[in-house]
Amino acid sequence: QVQLVESGGGLVQAGNSLRLSCAASGRTFSSYTMGWFRQAPGKGRMFVALITWGGANTVYADSVKGRFTISRDNAKNTVYLQMNSLKSDDTAIYYCAATDLRFGATEEQYRYWGQGTQVTVSS
Repeated sequence: QVQLVESGGGLVQAGNSLRLSCAASGRTFSSYTMGWFRQAPGKGRMFVALITWGGANTVYADSVKGRFTISRDNAKNTVYLQMNSLKSDDTAIYYCAATDLRFGATEEQYRYWGQGTQVTVSS
């Protein structure tokens, strides 16, 4: 069982940066691949990025590649999403999630979810 709590969202101007954090409970955090998803108003939940168990592999959606960086600190049971050069299209609720799979880019592949944190980018 893993419980996830996101933080770090807020209102930011376009072009600026934010760093999201996701704190996990449970001693098995390091055994999960962690992902970030986002849901914009009126749209479905979309994959943003993932990082595998030890942090050796990362995957990004094309829309954020080169601007966002996912990382994790297994000693702190925390995964991060550094978001740079933010655009109004990045406005969404951001969720972190955990999966037993090595890779996964769909909601159905993730077992545990946080409650989400709102990111609003003003133009």
